[in-house]
Formats: sequence, C-alpha cells, structure tokens
Amino acid sequence: MIVDEKRIKDLWKEYMEKLMNEENERDYMISAGVKEGPADCIRINEVAVALKKMKRHTAPSLSGLVAKMIKATGDIETQWILDLCNGIFESCISEDWKSSVVLPIYKGKGDPMKCGSYRGIKLFGWVMIRRGVSG
Repeated sequence: MIVDEKRIKDLWKEYMEKLMNEENERDYMISAGVKEGPADCIRINEVAVALKKMKRHTAPSLSGLVAKMIKATGDIETQWILDLCNGIFESCISEDWKSSVVLPIYKGKGDPMKCGSYRGIKLFGWVMIRRGVSG
C-alpha cells in the first residue's frame, strides 16, 4: 500500500493518462470518402436532435449551465446554439475549451484501493454538439 501523497498522485496521473489515451478497436468495414476544404456548417436539425437527447437532470458544467436551463428557452436555444457552434467552427476554438478535468469514478466492483477499479470521466466547461463522432 502506498502512503506517500506524491507517489499516490503520480500513480493516479499515470493510470489516467494511460486510460484516457488508449486507442479503441475500430470498425474497418466502415468507409468514408475524404472531404477537402472547410467543414460543413452544422444544420438546425442536428442541433434539435442533440438537444432532445440531453438528459434534464444532470450535474452542471463548470460554467454552471444545466440541460434543464437550456431546454427551458424553447426554440430560441436551437437557433442560438446553432449560431454559436457555427461561429466557433468558422473562427477558432478557445484555449479554455481545450482543457478538461479528469475525475476517477468507482465502477462499483473490484478493490476500491486499486486504480483499475475506476474509470475516468472528463468534465468540460463547455457544451459542443457532437456530430456522430465520439471524442
């Protein structure tokens, strides 16, 4: 058992770096053509579908926003989020949006004293609409 605080932090850091940077198996049967030029703009129906999938009772992000707040605005949020995301794609992504906080979450099984009994989740202080690509 490790009791040195610095060694414990180093062990968790090493475990989470490996966990978060691990490559998953890919389905090589799926093919897609190469697209050159700028990315297509996000469409309003993509935003609407993403908003419908959001769970209402979730913890707030670092910004303090929760899905319930966004959904309470009705149709206004759909156009606002569309304009925001397309504006971001057209310009650049803020440095603040490139960082996250990784938290270890106990899986509910295994030895709670071992790193392998935890999974890592990344908490971001922003909301982006995923276009069918897991990230």
